[in-house]
Amino acid sequence: MSIPKSYDTVTEAVNDLQNRGYTTNFSLWPETECMVCRETSLSLSPREFEIDELYRFEGMTDPGDEMIVMAISSREHMVKGVVVNAFGMYSDGLTAKITKRLTR
Repeated sequence: MSIPKSYDTVTEAVNDLQNRGYTTNFSLWPETECMVCRETSLSLSPREFEIDELYRFEGMTDPGDEMIVMAISSREHMVKGVVVNAFGMYSDGLTAKITKRLTR
């Protein structure tokens, strides 16, 4: 992973990452433990991508504001993208498990 920048909001992080070429929007797909781009149907297993940067946002007053932003890339598929996911109290149990495993 590269040296992380500092962002105040999830939106600020996503916008900067997109400006730096992380243009594909990925989602965690708990059923298959993959990252999936719904626009292109591209599916990446954990072996097919690297986490380049990771940002965690903790809600000061609202636990629902706890989010994680990951910049991921795949040399094999020549793609760079962003994953935004809730963590903590409001995250899906299986999704949280996958996120925890991926960010170790």
